Amino acid sequence: MPEGHTIHRLAQDYAARFTAGAGSGDPVRASSPQGKFSDAAELIDRTRMVTADAHGKHLFLGFRAPEDPDWVHIHLGLFGKVRFGDAPAPPPTDTVRLRLADATSYVDLRGPTTCALITGTEKAAVHARLGPDPLREDADPAAAYARIRRSRTTIAALLMDQKVIAGVGNVYRAEVLFRHGIDPYRPGRDITAREWEAMWTDLVELMREGVRNNRIDTVRPEHTPEAMNRPPRVDDHGGEVYVYRRADLPCHLCGGEIRTAALAARNLFWCPACQRR
Repeated sequence: MPEGHTIHRLAQDYAARFTAGAGSGDPVRASSPQGKFSDAAELIDRTRMVTADAHGKHLFLGFRAPEDPDWVHIHLGLFGKVRFGDAPAPPPTDTVRLRLADATSYVDLRGPTTCALITGTEKAAVHARLGPDPLREDADPAAAYARIRRSRTTIAALLMDQKVIAGVGNVYRAEVLFRHGIDPYRPGRDITAREWEAMWTDLVELMREGVRNNRIDTVRPEHTPEAMNRPPRVDDHGGEVYVYRRADLPCHLCGGEIRTAALAARNLFWCPACQRR
């Protein structure tokens, strides 16, 4: 499942292609070759995209009026894919849930968990059930810590709970805990305010870099392949990391073995030597 930086990057890319002042700003053609979004696509067809927004793993595309847009709410889930291209658009396949196109660009959405036309009130309800997002200007890290410091749940599980903090996925979870030497099994109530402030600041910086580069890199400059004279990581996800998907390999810092275990239906990765309780 894409992590929050990918969704914020998609919001930027949609806006750059289709909104006025960035892309053409012309009315877009909206269609649903798959048929599952046909009625809603008809309602936004030949209207203008006025904005794009993201919160955690939720993407919102605003149409018609800047003051009170109609919103297309998208959650990619495990299988959702987005593909941008330049006009002229090729004939769509019958797997495309939503195609947007204008005179210069097109974008196809396939396989999302959610693709729905919603009101501003319904959009506000989605925001209300999500925790603060490190990539949003309105984020309040204190709200997340208020929940963390009262919880006996492990910090690793809390970081993946979108009601606590929105947008953090398995990679950022594993990597930020390693970077701060925090055992993933520590209860949230044992995380100090200073530790949380440091982790939040780190997440903001790492995820902003993820938006810029469209990939996750978490190793510090002194631990890059070039600095350490080691081979670069070879992985479908790309990016240099400390522990994610490196089970049984040596830690870049201490040389100990990276471990993995299942936690809340996801694979957890950590270095027992560097992340002591």
